[in-house]
Amino acid sequence: MMSLRMNPLSLIILHMIPGAFGGEWSLKYNQTEICALKGSTVSLNGTYTYPAGLEVKVEFWVIENFNRETETPVYCRTPTDSGRVQCSVDTQQHFSLTLSNVTKEDEHEYRYRIKTNVSKDKWMGEPVKISVTELHVNTFLEVIAREAAILTCTTTCSLTDSPTFIWYKNGRRLSSRTNPFHLRPVSSEHAGNYRCAVRGYEHLPSPDQILTVRYPPKNVSVSISPSGEIVENSSVILTCSSDANPPVQNYTWFKEGETSPVGSGQSYIITISSSSSGWYYCVAQNEHGEMKSASTEVTLKGETQRGSHFYILPIVVGVGLCGVVVPLIIVLLMKRESLRRGKRQENSCSTYDTSSSPVYENAAALRKHHNENHHREQSKFDPMQSVE
Repeated sequence: MMSLRMNPLSLIILHMIPGAFGGEWSLKYNQTEICALKGSTVSLNGTYTYPAGLEVKVEFWVIENFNRETETPVYCRTPTDSGRVQCSVDTQQHFSLTLSNVTKEDEHEYRYRIKTNVSKDKWMGEPVKISVTELHVNTFLEVIAREAAILTCTTTCSLTDSPTFIWYKNGRRLSSRTNPFHLRPVSSEHAGNYRCAVRGYEHLPSPDQILTVRYPPKNVSVSISPSGEIVENSSVILTCSSDANPPVQNYTWFKEGETSPVGSGQSYIITISSSSSGWYYCVAQNEHGEMKSASTEVTLKGETQRGSHFYILPIVVGVGLCGVVVPLIIVLLMKRESLRRGKRQENSCSTYDTSSSPVYENAAALRKHHNENHHREQSKFDPMQSVE
């Protein structure tokens, strides 16, 4: 059986009593002090020798209140199997006492008693002490966000040489195996129920210890009821929500564009008018800090349509200007193009060599000249005229 030891070193106790037939009594315990977790199983083991010539008649375990004269009470007679308490011995004088599901009532000093066929030759060993403990998580019950938390798994007596600790949060096993267990820096996500256990005894964890984290408001938001456009002179309720520990102590309401608060309290009621429409937000505050929400719009029904009249005049004016300016621009562009064409024709006429051309006194002579030139040009390409 496995047990948790308080003293890692085995201790040899020799108890010597001169025997009537010579020789000596001797006893060796595997452990003299044991620290056991409540609910675990503990075994006390040892061996003994006795003087030659004697015959062992009775062997049993006793505890503190044993009376040497009356030989009572007997805790466990060897061999005995009573379920939770078992004691045994073999032919090589190996003896043991096994306690299952130990409780605080099992904390005693146990001694092994031997009686022989000679009434005066009887022996009782030195005590073996059993202590029963439970695991507990020690920590500050409350810590402030961004600070550090230290969780320590403790017992009332020392366990094995170097036990491996296991940590749980809200029943889920954590990766850390250190003791103490450090949380740095602490956030709201670290709040919860913590417990510890020793490897090999995971079924015997400590009771849960609640770690509370105090932090300023976060996740601050505004809800509106009813939502959407509201008719004039009706009311809407703005509600500010947040996550904070301790809970938010002060809610303050603001309207965008105004420097002073417009209200306080977690809920704020607005009677709708053209002057009350706008964007609103809240600020949530506790002793550790504050946080501002996003803005929420409060709209008066029809306000958007009435407001659109401000845009009608510019639109009408713009359309009117387009009706006048666009045709004017088109006319100007056409006139400009016409001027360009006239200028190109003028430039084309100016390419004739006036120094070799005759001067014509009137338009009729000019037309006759052009006709003659045209007739000569066509005759170059007309074979019928060339034959003639």
